[in-house]
Amino acid sequence: MSVNNTSQNGAVPARIAMLGGTFDPVHLGHLRSAVELLEMLSLDRVHLVPAHVPPHRQAPGVCAEQRLAMLAAGVGDTPGLIVDDRELQREGPSYSADSLASLREAYGGDARLVMVIGHDAFLKLDSWHRPERVFELAHVVVIDRPGHEAAMSASLRELIGQREVSTPHALFDSPAGGLLRIGLPTRLAISATAIRQRLKEGSSVRYLLPGAVEDYIQRQGLYQDP
Repeated sequence: MSVNNTSQNGAVPARIAMLGGTFDPVHLGHLRSAVELLEMLSLDRVHLVPAHVPPHRQAPGVCAEQRLAMLAAGVGDTPGLIVDDRELQREGPSYSADSLASLREAYGGDARLVMVIGHDAFLKLDSWHRPERVFELAHVVVIDRPGHEAAMSASLRELIGQREVSTPHALFDSPAGGLLRIGLPTRLAISATAIRQRLKEGSSVRYLLPGAVEDYIQRQGLYQDP
């Protein structure tokens, strides 16, 4: 796969983000975060990457093809958001380092590549598969959770070292290797776990999901007791 390695104005290297997850199901919190990341970091694209076999959490409740279909329905024609099935095409666990390597190959060495993770995932980053490789390939942007200031482990502090910067401008001085913490303007406290429970109970999920995703779930009979 070969793509344009320059930004939309053609003058500077492209800024590309990867936002992974099970998307089980995708909800408005996921999608609003992706849009705000585009704006806050002046990104050219956000690749939304559903995990095939997440290595750090319970397996998704529905199959990969259905999660991908819901994600595509939710994203629709939103500018800058890319539904990316690269992890669904691989066998075995969905390691972020492998996906970042694939994106780096596609966009080239000069592209500013970012992996976006939440605060809880960040606190476990040192236990991931080849975490040093993640920083070799990309920057890490952490979406902070207000009021959650859990201490970093010694191994995580060692991994982070002197990587942290305070502004997007400083982050994008180089193609990879930095760490930036940000707070998004809209903090939608929406939980996929709670959505699945509401669907199981037959309760309303209106305005928690895009309408197209809710319609798909109803047509397919997903997340309901057999």
